[in-house]
Amino acid sequence: MPASIKSFLNIRFLLVIVSAATIAGCASFLSQSEETKSLLRQGQMTQALKDLKEKSDSEGKDQLMYTLDYAMALQIAGDYKNSATTFIKADSLLEQKDYHSISQIVGSTLGAEEMIQYKGESYEKFLLNSMNAINYLMLGDFDAALVECRRINSKISTFKMEGRDAYELSPFASYLSGIIWESQNKYDDAYIEYESAYKLDPSIAGIGGDLIRTARLAGRDQTLDKWKKTFKSDREALDEESNGRKNGEVVVIFQQGFGAKKVPRSDEPRFPTLKTEFLNTSVAQVEITPLDSSNGKTQVSKSRVVYDIDRMAMITLDKDYSSLVARRIGGVAAKAVMSDQIRQKNELLGGVAWIAMNIADRADLRQWSTLPSKIQMARIFLKPGKYDLKVLGLDSGNAPTADALPSQVIEIKAGKKVFVNFRSLR
Repeated sequence: MPASIKSFLNIRFLLVIVSAATIAGCASFLSQSEETKSLLRQGQMTQALKDLKEKSDSEGKDQLMYTLDYAMALQIAGDYKNSATTFIKADSLLEQKDYHSISQIVGSTLGAEEMIQYKGESYEKFLLNSMNAINYLMLGDFDAALVECRRINSKISTFKMEGRDAYELSPFASYLSGIIWESQNKYDDAYIEYESAYKLDPSIAGIGGDLIRTARLAGRDQTLDKWKKTFKSDREALDEESNGRKNGEVVVIFQQGFGAKKVPRSDEPRFPTLKTEFLNTSVAQVEITPLDSSNGKTQVSKSRVVYDIDRMAMITLDKDYSSLVARRIGGVAAKAVMSDQIRQKNELLGGVAWIAMNIADRADLRQWSTLPSKIQMARIFLKPGKYDLKVLGLDSGNAPTADALPSQVIEIKAGKKVFVNFRSLR
């Protein structure tokens, strides 16, 4: 067979592979993510975990994405130990050197971005360790939780050295680290993390009180005076100065629903946008009743947002838009060259090639799809003793939803924290 014909057939074969792989890959991920969320909402954890484990165990360009979803699903199912192991696997995949084969590069140029290896968004890289820290908190392994805090700090240092934008640094990662350090009576370390979180996002609910409380406990008198002046009109924050070694604290971490999902832009389907999910449960209500009446009456508190993941995802996508446009412009040029080469040999096939490559050129919709929309917290300081704890999901009208935690008895100890994880799925 003449070399020219072989080359011609190879081009045709490549076009077929690029188009088929792109369309199949997109369809596979979208159907998998929707199926996973549907199974989790219905309480069919076993089937959801089985499907995700198979994907997570398969090496390939999307392995990290499925491993993150598998780790998150294990946490939702309450299997914190295996979730932690899977997050460690995901972190290892994340740290592996980026490698894109020639076929992946050609495929992404002639087809779509999803032909190359998925490496995660910047905020996902921090959330990986934050979510794993939550696993260890639920297992009572505070040393391992602190290891995740150190990994977070290492990533933050790397991002800063690379000159990354401030929005890419996770305020929630620093805030959660502060809570964990404080739980171990490492008040100076806790203060440093709270201050870092405040600098990144001063709107975090209750952070004024955290700064005042840990500044006092760490013996930072001058800093304490500064924060008391800063929050002089915030009675709640000022009251936090009295909390600390004598009381304990219950920390309810509420992971709200599922996050916004990527969909093609209506005006330009080559690029993704985000569509928020309907969330019936909007807030967690925490009811705490002392088993010893001398510790007071039932307290009722509601969770408050400490990290809006949907908002961070939208900021990240907006920041990446210009680079996405530049890459796709390059892809359009490459498609034009390729189709012109084919057209010189067969005009009809050249036109078909142009159409096929543009059909395959669609938005990369891959993401960590099982992340919550927002992370909220309810933090309540209590006298030492035993308490009955109930956590209810409430809708926007304060009516109870189907999301709730069974009643449990917790024991509060002076200077210690009790952690409770609550995930809504509706």
